[in-house]
Amino acid sequence: MLTRCVIYDCDGVLFDSLEANRTLYNHIAVSMGRGPITEEELRFCHTNTVRESVHCLFRDDPEAEAKAFQFLDERIDFRDYIPYLRMEPHLLETLASLRERGVRTAICTNRTTSMPHLMERFNLHGYFDMVVTALDVTHPKPHPESVDKILQGLRVSRAETLYVGDSEVDLKTAEAAGVRFVAYKNKAIPTRFLIEDHCDVLTLL
Repeated sequence: MLTRCVIYDCDGVLFDSLEANRTLYNHIAVSMGRGPITEEELRFCHTNTVRESVHCLFRDDPEAEAKAFQFLDERIDFRDYIPYLRMEPHLLETLASLRERGVRTAICTNRTTSMPHLMERFNLHGYFDMVVTALDVTHPKPHPESVDKILQGLRVSRAETLYVGDSEVDLKTAEAAGVRFVAYKNKAIPTRFLIEDHCDVLTLL
């Protein structure tokens, strides 16, 4: 099947952002007087929206949750955590090759206000035709709304689209949207296609 569009998740796919997320949510947690986040909490925060993550960290303490949201809105500058991000190997070369072949590219992420800073910091605007964050939809991933928005915006069909992700949330998003899914560096995801390097996407086209 001809591929005319490749949709990428951001965290864990375009960037190794685990330490960035660990640093951010530890800062919020410790500032609210609780201990550092657990590995299980980190896995949740790594794939969900920032507000869903804060709720997860303080779901048993409504007062602390309200204070954490206030702290998030008033004291957190997401630009402070961008230096912790590490771009995945061969990403830019692969994106450039896709565009040379006429393949459209997009980002589908549960990030929110941090995404414009990330795009600017790593000079990614010229590599993607469309970016959809959790702020651009009513229902974030794993709801298919964000993928549907990309398909409509780029005028490509579901059958012509690949979705590259690294989590169960991404898999559920792709399945709900009816597009083919490619797992990135995660053998635990039950899917037909697995890649360990971004260049491998080119062999799937």
